[in-house]
Amino acid sequence: MTKRPYALTIAGNEATGGAGAQADLKTFQALGVYGSLALTCIVSFDPKNDWAHRFVPVNAQTVHDQLEVVHATYNLDAVKIGMLGTVPTIETVARFLEEHTPKNLVLDPVLICKGQEPGAALDIDNALKEKILPLATFVTPNHFESMSLSGMDSITTVKELEQAARIIHEKSGAIVLAKGSIRLEGDNAVDVYYDGNTLEVLETPKIDDGAVVAGAGCTLAAAITGYLAQGKTPLEAAQQAKKFVSAGIAERVRSNAPFDALYQINQ
Repeated sequence: MTKRPYALTIAGNEATGGAGAQADLKTFQALGVYGSLALTCIVSFDPKNDWAHRFVPVNAQTVHDQLEVVHATYNLDAVKIGMLGTVPTIETVARFLEEHTPKNLVLDPVLICKGQEPGAALDIDNALKEKILPLATFVTPNHFESMSLSGMDSITTVKELEQAARIIHEKSGAIVLAKGSIRLEGDNAVDVYYDGNTLEVLETPKIDDGAVVAGAGCTLAAAITGYLAQGKTPLEAAQQAKKFVSAGIAERVRSNAPFDALYQINQ
């Protein structure tokens, strides 16, 4: 019988399937990794209200119960954290992960919960930085999150993105893949990897026809999680995840929404 790698995602459901837990599980499957889910919240867009976010949290005890049974069932090779959604959920997840420390813990730091009030979002951001970030072994902030976690006012160049990656590593101790992606000028989508010793700029050609593609950030972090579960080194995981996402964007699923969805291609 084949021994397959196991990974868990702790994330919210996004109903269109383009991002969140659905993107994570599809990514795991595409990489030959068996995936489990602890669902933290349900997010749906409102097509009658300019596609605004609608947000429903899962009770924190229910989140704990999901974590408990997954941990008891599988010997997990890697865990990914996506959108947690509320302070009680953050506290519940942090306590569980402190007790059951995974070898690989990849944090996609969702600092803005778009379906919530600004005050609640700030509380969530602070709790995530205080309770979850110190537990992560690998963190994948996007452009905005890199500024927030590093304390930098702006990131407009690759050198500034490198600086942000260094600062985030120094603050957290985690390996960092700071995503500049299409936010920086130039023909390439640029991300910066830094692990305290190795700094590497990862580049792929931008695929830009004006379309917004949902799920790229979720899929990148999930692919890193999947590759780590397979036994790849962190740098190998980052490099291969970058290629996986670029291929998925090129094959994206068209939709009637203001965004398309990345398609996870079997590897």
